[in-house]
Amino acid sequence: MKWTQIPLGAIQTNCYILENESKDALIIDPGDEYEKIVSFIEENSLKPLAVLLTHAHFDHIGAVDQVRSKWKIPAYLHINESDWLQDPEKNGSAHFPIVENYHCKPSEEIIGSEQEMSIGSFRFKVLETPGHSPGSVSFYFKDKGVIFSGDALFYGSIGRTDLYGGDQEVLLESIHQKLLLLPEETIVAPGHGFETTIKNEKDTNPFL
Repeated sequence: MKWTQIPLGAIQTNCYILENESKDALIIDPGDEYEKIVSFIEENSLKPLAVLLTHAHFDHIGAVDQVRSKWKIPAYLHINESDWLQDPEKNGSAHFPIVENYHCKPSEEIIGSEQEMSIGSFRFKVLETPGHSPGSVSFYFKDKGVIFSGDALFYGSIGRTDLYGGDQEVLLESIHQKLLLLPEETIVAPGHGFETTIKNEKDTNPFL
């Protein structure tokens, strides 16, 4: 498996496209600029299987309806945010004038708990990492040594907690009890900014 980071939209949210040798693909957080996603998928002859959402803030869901419609694929979202795609107040789009109010379709698949998941040949673990938002999750691909952390943990920073449902104490607990316990060489692929490693954040992140 390999992955490609594609920053999208006004806030440059990282969309990740994962692909395997069979050209199957997963799309993590299609936040905006649908055309860029389509171009990458088509240029690389990929076959999307699903959309994985680390959480349902507006900058991570802006192209989710178009992507699902284009390839007739489901979106996976944690149960604690099961109604956020449809609600501009909760997904935050109502409070950011640079975007329209997002009333997206509900997610087809609900992640009810921390669990091992398989989609096609992709095998990964869903880690519940709330705090930035109540339903924030991280997708851990142990075999590849990478975790897609959404807006929980960044290079040198952590997620903001001043939006609807945010809680800094909960976020810090998530980071310490779920993410920092991973092998130190694990690559952290965050929702914004540069990739980092668990070791680097343990050693240098001023919030931790």
